[in-house]
Amino acid sequence: MDIFKSFTIEAAHWLPNVPPGHKCGRLHGHSFRIELQVSGEPGAETGWVMDFADIKAAFRPLYEQLDHHCLNEVPGLENPTSERLAVWIWDRLRPALPALSAVVVHETCTSGCRYTGPSP
Repeated sequence: MDIFKSFTIEAAHWLPNVPPGHKCGRLHGHSFRIELQVSGEPGAETGWVMDFADIKAAFRPLYEQLDHHCLNEVPGLENPTSERLAVWIWDRLRPALPALSAVVVHETCTSGCRYTGPSP
């Protein structure tokens, strides 16, 4: 079974490696929606895969690094594409959430990415 918890961060960024004149090469902001998916079997006693409060607590330190910041200034996010942001979150969150099965980053209402971990 998969469960998820969504978070919204407000952040600015620019993409330094786009072709000259590309609009994403200029500083701009997004209301990123980040969805963290955890997979497992519901506990016999609790009836849930995991307490949503535990997901929130695990993500809190990352949220504080990202929300209302310029992502390019966050170590490891010098080229903060949605794809790299998803991997950045995964790499830092997986030790605290071993059942993490996907990180979804919605950059806009219609665009985003889903990361399910490194390829085997």
